[in-house]
Amino acid sequence: MTRQLNTHDFYSDLEEIGRNSMVPTLLETATLATGMGFAAVARVTESRWITCQTVDKISFGLEPGDELDVESTLCHEVRLSNTEIVIDDVADDPIYCNHHTPATYGIQSYISVPIHRRDGTFFGTLCAIDPNPRTLKTPNILAMFRLFASLLGDSLEIEDKLKESQIAIDQERHLTEVQQQFIAILAHDLRNPISALESGLRIMARKDLDEPTTKLVTLMKASLGRMSNLIENLLDRARQRHDGGVIIERDAAEPLEPVIQQIVAEIKSVSPDHDIECDIDLDGNVDCDRERIAQMLSNLLRNAITHGAEGQRIDLVAKRVDSEIILSVANQGKMIPPSILPSLFVPFQQGGANKKRKGLGLGLYIASEIAKAHGGTLNVVSDERETKFTFRMPQGTVPQ
Repeated sequence: MTRQLNTHDFYSDLEEIGRNSMVPTLLETATLATGMGFAAVARVTESRWITCQTVDKISFGLEPGDELDVESTLCHEVRLSNTEIVIDDVADDPIYCNHHTPATYGIQSYISVPIHRRDGTFFGTLCAIDPNPRTLKTPNILAMFRLFASLLGDSLEIEDKLKESQIAIDQERHLTEVQQQFIAILAHDLRNPISALESGLRIMARKDLDEPTTKLVTLMKASLGRMSNLIENLLDRARQRHDGGVIIERDAAEPLEPVIQQIVAEIKSVSPDHDIECDIDLDGNVDCDRERIAQMLSNLLRNAITHGAEGQRIDLVAKRVDSEIILSVANQGKMIPPSILPSLFVPFQQGGANKKRKGLGLGLYIASEIAKAHGGTLNVVSDERETKFTFRMPQGTVPQ
């Protein structure tokens, strides 16, 4: 007999049976019900008999990983015939009274029932032995061993499916990580050419251009603005997957109104055909990450421009109400279908009523994550008249 576990060539089978919590209970029940001193689950092949799990009350000496010469066992015959073998008393058994196995191992009573996987393949046996005669050939004992063998076979099927599922999950996780790394690298590397183009457009805008060229430069600036916004959203998505959330750096030493006005001015400069009406009443300083709030507001305004009705104004309201900062962006246009509302803040999901719009569906997701990072909320209400996104952020007492 030899015992090797981690390096055993049947280690996966040993581990599969070994981590099954019901196996010790089944084996203990088998010994208690029959009076047998040793019970085991064995992996049996054409050339191997390997101990998987045991209950040993007679010091037979087998432990998981130990092996017997397969041809010295009756389990070998169980595998060949694919039928159980039951012996109450070797001395009185007409078939096995002179068999070499009982004589070799000093046993008088024996039972072995085949274990099959659900696909019908033979795995091994549920067996028990004792040096004394035992009454085994009863309907209840046979039914119990058959049931236990069936349960063990079913558990092997479950373990196989769990392994397959885990492999699939690991592969999917690895693929996702590779994709996120690619997205992060791509978004980061796109920053340089975008910056170069923006610098070139700024130089062109200072020159005395004819009207068609001026319009072209304006359109190019709008496109670059959308590209820059997309890149920042992609980078934020990659950072969030890596770090577990949007990172903010709060500062309560300055007001928020100039930041809002700057974002509105930037949006108007690249989308001059859209009227953005502002109602801002933020008395005093605001405790927040101003860059992140600017990013959130930019996303909300770009979303309103993209999905709002053409020629209709966009309403921006920013107010301090009691202990909250409330910032809302509303646009007129088609109502967002109720079925789409739950997915608006899900990454890479297309929201809104107009499915022909292009984008990755990251803007609103990033905006909602920025709101959460500030301990606030971002909600949406949409009807036939307008669609309004409202950000609410709690505020304590801040410096004036």
